[in-house]
This record gives sequence, structure tokens and C-alpha cells, in this order.
Amino acid sequence: MTAGFAAGSLGTGGFGVLPGLVLAYYLTDTLAVGALPAAVIVVIPKIVDVLVNPLIGARNDAAFATTGSRTRLMWIGTATIVPMFVLTFAAPTQAPPVVGALWVLVFFTAAAVAYACFQVPYIALPTDLTPDYHARTRLISARIAVLALAILLIGAGAPAVRDALGGGATGYVVMAAVSVAVIAGGMTVSTAVAGAAGRRAPNTATTTTAPDGRDAFRAARDHRHYRILLSVFVIQALASAVMLAGAQYLATYVLDDSGALTPLFVALVAPALLVMPLWVRVGRRFGKLRALFAASALFLLADVILVVAIAAPGAWVFGVLAITGVGYAGMQTFPLAMLPDVIDEYSAVTGREQGGAMSGLWTAGETLGMAIGPGLYLLVLAATGFVSSSADVDAEQPRSAIVGITAGFSVLPAILVALSMVFLTRYDRR
Repeated sequence: MTAGFAAGSLGTGGFGVLPGLVLAYYLTDTLAVGALPAAVIVVIPKIVDVLVNPLIGARNDAAFATTGSRTRLMWIGTATIVPMFVLTFAAPTQAPPVVGALWVLVFFTAAAVAYACFQVPYIALPTDLTPDYHARTRLISARIAVLALAILLIGAGAPAVRDALGGGATGYVVMAAVSVAVIAGGMTVSTAVAGAAGRRAPNTATTTTAPDGRDAFRAARDHRHYRILLSVFVIQALASAVMLAGAQYLATYVLDDSGALTPLFVALVAPALLVMPLWVRVGRRFGKLRALFAASALFLLADVILVVAIAAPGAWVFGVLAITGVGYAGMQTFPLAMLPDVIDEYSAVTGREQGGAMSGLWTAGETLGMAIGPGLYLLVLAATGFVSSSADVDAEQPRSAIVGITAGFSVLPAILVALSMVFLTRYDRR
């Protein structure tokens, strides 16, 4: 059961990282969309998610209450994401930039909704699969390990596939097709396992309140632990997304090697595969809350050091990014390990299952953060004079843009993580 559940992270990791890593660059450097409109394009689908995901969660709770299973929506999302994801990267490159921008907006929004149909029930599954505190930790740790592997495999491999084909329209389409095959494969395995292991008797709780799209927002309003944990997770997702969006620009314009994206990404993500068992032990020894604070502090420290790249870029950047990756592993693990416990707390108060609704708002916040990250980074580029270009042409950038590329990659994530740590100090350690 654990391995099958964790396989779903091939989908969540792949879809979570690849658009954040290449979509902004695809818009500005293949479709010649300006940095400011590109920022709008990558954010709008995630605003849709904020509205849709809680509704998906409430619908999933209703289905779970009557059937004992959450898999129907998961199957729908798995089947639908394949064509929508490929079409996102199949925009007509010979058309005016506005046509390409609208094309990406339509199909990426559809892909995001399909993904949400899988992701929202998937995040809620640990609450349903086992009530045991330590068993949930094992589920989450296995999931995060696969998540790191998926991020590494798709985040590093997909751009390599694109570059091997010379980039451009063909490179992006093939990259999308190969990536979504892995994404949908992981979703399929996890959904099949959840259908067998996650089914239980329909809910016969005495409450007559029907689930609706407002459940998650009421939980965020009324339950302090959920509100704080959600805020921390979204802000940290935003910080991670800013770095992912900036990696290609850093490689191309600061390190003067567009192919450096792959080793940059490996340096950021690979440490998670090595240190995950260590973070699990730290969490058991000192508690999930303190472990999350320590991981955040490590991420913040590494980002501060990266500021030096403004004046002295070089190979040392890869080593510092590895430290960032160690912190990133903990920042991914502990909020998700704490979420099932928070769901149980609030469900006990309300008297009915609310895992789907709360996971819906959680995933909406995460995807919004992952989308706003590239948009926020593009705003930094626009403010510092970045020059967009068409496919296969790297425009000459002014010094102000080089400073913006590097500061956006380091200073901005540091500020965001520091803010999340302020919120975390308000979480009750008990």
C-alpha cells in the first residue's frame, strides 16, 4: 500500500515542477510573449484552481461519505491531463505572440483542473488509509521520497529532452509528451491502489450538514492550526516556485550556459533523496514543528549566501544550492506530515469527514503559490529591464536585468521563507 500510494507523487511532483520550471521561459523565449503578460498567463490558471479546488474537495467528501471511496475524480483527472498537458506546449510558434499566449492560457488552465481532480483526493488519502500517527509519517516520508525522485527525474530530464531536440516547438511538444506519460503513469498506479486499500464503509455520522465549497474556508477561519499550517505551506511553495522559475534564467544569463539548468536542478533536488531518512529521524526526535522550523532556517541561510552571485557568479552556486535542497526536503515533508493530524482535529470538532475540503484548499493554495512564483519572478524581470526574445535567440541583457535575475532567485525566496517562519512561531507546540 505504501509504495502504491507514493507512486502518485510521480504525478504531483512532475506536474508541480515542470510548468514552474519551463512555462515562463517557454512564453518569453519561444513564443516571444513579454515578461509582464507572461506573468499574467501563468497566474490565471492557478486563480481558477483557488476557486475550483475547494469545490472538488467538497464533492469528493460527499462521494466518500456515500461510497467510501475517493477514486472517481482521481480517474477522471488521470485520463484528462494527458491531452491537455501536451497541448499546453503545442502553441503555434508562427502566430502572433497574443495567439500563443491565449493558447497556453486555455490549455494550461484545463490541465490544471484535471490535475486538481487527482491531487485533491490524493492529499486527503493518508487521513483515510490509516488512523495511526506513525503509519501516516511512513506514508508521507515514502511519498516525499518519490516526490523528490519525480522532481529530479522530470525537472532535470524534461529540459534535457527538449534541448536534445534543439528546443523550439518540436522540443517542447516531445518534452511534454514524455513527461505526461510518467505523470499519468504514477497517477494510475496510485488511484488503483487507493481504490483497493482506501475503500471503507460509507459515513453514517449523525450530522446533516452537507459538504459544500465553503467547508475549507470555514476550516481556515475557525481552526488555528490549519490556518497557520496552510499559510506557511503556501508561502514556502511560493518561495520554491520563484527559485524554480529563475533557474533557467540564472543558467542562461548569469552562468552563461543554458545547459546548466540540469545541474542546477540536480543540485537543488538530489539532496532530498539522501537526507529524507535524516529528516524523518529529526522529526521523531524533536517533533515535526521544530524540524520544519530548522529546515526553513537552512533554506533561508542558503538563499542569503546566493546573493553573492550578483557580483561573483561561478560553480560555487551549485554547492550552495545543494544546501538549499536539504532545507527544501524538510519543508516538503513536515507540513504534509502534520496535515492529516490537523484534518482529524477539525473533523472531530465538526462531526463529519472534511479531509477532501481541507485538502482542496491546501492544494489550491499550493498551486496558487507555484503559479504566483513564476509570475512574481517575471515581475522582477520586467521591473529590471529584461529583454524578451523569440525561439533560439538569447537577447543581450542590460546589467540591471542580470541583477534582477540573480536577486529574484535569491533575495526574494529568502524574504518569503523568513515570513513563513514568523507565522510558524504562532503554531502551538502541543
